[in-house]
Amino acid sequence: MRLALRALRNSPVLTALMVLALAVGIGASMTMLTVLHVLSGDPLPGRSAHLYYPQVDPRDALSYRPGEEPMGQVTWIDGMNLLEAHRADRQALMTGGSVAVQPTRNGVDPFFEEALYTTAEFFPMFGVPFRYGHAWGAADDSSRARVAVISAALNRRVFGGGDSVGKLLRLDGAAFRVIGVLGDWHPNPHFYDLNVGSYAEPEGVYLPLSTSQDLKMDHEGSVDCWGNGGGGTRPAHTAPCVWLQFWVQLDSPAKVAAYRQFLVNYSAQQKSLGRFQRPPNVRLRSLMQWLSYNQVVPDDVRMQAWLALGFLLVCLVNTVGLLLAKFLRRSSEIGVRRALGASRRAIFMQLLIESGLVGLAGGVLGLLLTSLGLWAVRQQPSDYAKLASLDPAMLLATFVLALLGSLLAGALPAWRACLIPPALQLKAQ
Repeated sequence: MRLALRALRNSPVLTALMVLALAVGIGASMTMLTVLHVLSGDPLPGRSAHLYYPQVDPRDALSYRPGEEPMGQVTWIDGMNLLEAHRADRQALMTGGSVAVQPTRNGVDPFFEEALYTTAEFFPMFGVPFRYGHAWGAADDSSRARVAVISAALNRRVFGGGDSVGKLLRLDGAAFRVIGVLGDWHPNPHFYDLNVGSYAEPEGVYLPLSTSQDLKMDHEGSVDCWGNGGGGTRPAHTAPCVWLQFWVQLDSPAKVAAYRQFLVNYSAQQKSLGRFQRPPNVRLRSLMQWLSYNQVVPDDVRMQAWLALGFLLVCLVNTVGLLLAKFLRRSSEIGVRRALGASRRAIFMQLLIESGLVGLAGGVLGLLLTSLGLWAVRQQPSDYAKLASLDPAMLLATFVLALLGSLLAGALPAWRACLIPPALQLKAQ
C-alpha cells in the first residue's frame, strides 16, 4: 500500500487524469442507471407477486383480428360482474376523477384535488397505510355512503394536520365524513391507474365508487368506445366503453390458473348472451408484467443508460492506456525489485492495488458527479424527474463499479509490466 501511494504521488498529473477519466464515466453511467433503477422498481415489494390485472375483450366483431390484445380497461357492466363474482382473494374496481374541495377553514380557498373512486378492498389489497382512522367497508359501497379517505397532504391543507376523523369535508358541493387519513403512500410507478400518468402523485381523496356514480362526479382518464358508444366525462353504465381499472389478489398459482379459466368462462358466457361478439380473449398479467407490457419505463431512459455504459467503457479503455504507460515507464524500478527477490505475483498485486486506489478516488469523485447529474435530471419537466435520487443500494453500486472497473482496467497493464524479463530491465537501467 505504501509503495502504491508513493507511486501515485510521484506522477500526480497522470494520476489525476486517470481518476478524472474514471470519475466522468462513473458519474455518467451511474446517473442513468440510478434513474433506470428507480423507474423500473417494484412499487409494492412483497405484494406485487400476488396482484393481477384481468383483461377481457367486449368489443364488436367488425375489426376483429385473431391474437389481438384485449382492451386495457373494463366496462361498467364487466367491472361490476367481475367484482360481484368474488372469485379472487380480494378485488377492487376503480377509476380516477377530480373534485372541487371547499374548505371551511379560514384562509384556505376552494381548489381542485385529484380523486380516486374505488371499492372497499382497494386499501387492504394494496397495503395502503393509515395514520388515522380506517377504510370504508363493503356495506358503505352498497349504501353509497358519503365517506372519504384523504391523504396526509390534503389533511394538512384543509384541516391543519392532526386527527381529522369524523370531520366533514365538502366535495363538489356535497358533505362527506372523513373516516381515514393515509400515512406514507407514494407507490411508484402509479401502477393501479396508468391512464393518469405512469409516475403521477397519489390522489388526495378516495371515495366509494358507487357514491361517485350516485353524485355523477366527473371521470378523468382514458375512455375507449366502439360501435355507438358515447364516451364523455361520465360514460353511461350501459355504453360500449371501457373506462375502469380492475385488480385482483390471488395468493397461489392454483388460484391464478382458476381465475384465468374463470375469465375464459365468463367471456364465453357473455358471448352466448350476445354482449361479446368475439371469441374469448383474456389476459391475466401480474403487476410487474403489467408494467412491462405498458412500457412504463420510457424508451429514452433505457437508451441513455446504454449510451452511458458505452461512455464508461470508453473511459475504461482510456484508463487502461494511461495505466499501461505509467507501469511500463517504471520497468527499471520493477526490474530492480525483481532482482532483489520480489516475485512476479507481488509486483502484480502492488500494481493492482495502485489501480484499486485510483478506482476508490474515482468512485468518490464519480459520486459527486452522479449527484450533480441526478440534480440536473430533477430539473427536467418529466413526471419521473422528482424520483431521481440515490438510494443506499445505488450508493454502494457506485463504489463497486468504480473499484471493479479500475481493477479490470489495471489487470492487463499490470500483467504486461510483470512479463518483461528483469535482465532486460536492468540492462536498460
